[in-house]
Amino acid sequence: MKKLIFAMCLMTGIIAFSQTAYDKVMTEKIASIEKHQTADEFTALANDFKRIGDKEKTQWLPYYYAAFSTIQKGRMAMREGKLADLDPIAAEAQKSLDLAIDLNKDNAENLILQKMIHGLKMMVDPQARFMSEGMLAADALSKAEKIDAGNPRITLMKAEDTYFTPEQFGGSKARGLELFQKSLDQFKIYKTKSALDPNWGKGEAEYFLANKP
Repeated sequence: MKKLIFAMCLMTGIIAFSQTAYDKVMTEKIASIEKHQTADEFTALANDFKRIGDKEKTQWLPYYYAAFSTIQKGRMAMREGKLADLDPIAAEAQKSLDLAIDLNKDNAENLILQKMIHGLKMMVDPQARFMSEGMLAADALSKAEKIDAGNPRITLMKAEDTYFTPEQFGGSKARGLELFQKSLDQFKIYKTKSALDPNWGKGEAEYFLANKP
């Protein structure tokens, strides 16, 4: 009996240590996302998250952050006008996101990233792809809202779309700023499920509100 109790205690300790190690490395990697400034850095970070996911096997968040890191690389390419890079970057992000979705279906955070991936693909040729990728992006965001209506990142995505869409196509910088403010208000009260769950976006809302045209 003593041997059995000892073995059970040892196993519990190993599991606890493993979880602590996972939490620590994930916390460090997540904190580093905002510090990255180049495409190569985001690629390396995405690969780090994928390795964590491959090792853990049952955790969806490493693959989520691998996809998010790749999307950030895509958004950087978009700002730099490297539109030809967006399709392969989106495909890379989709591979990681698919793994996250397999482990955590019907999750609003995954759907927000799905919206962002379709957005990257649309930006290759907005006029030609709006009815395909643009509609898929809107559908993903709508599904996310049905699952988690108070999520500030959903409102942030709406704010971006409204702010950057020309007025003749239904956009409005003034309305976009209102949505950025709504997103910021939501950030103040929104509670994440864990310390590792997605909590990005507040800084972007603050930036646009601080730099009103």
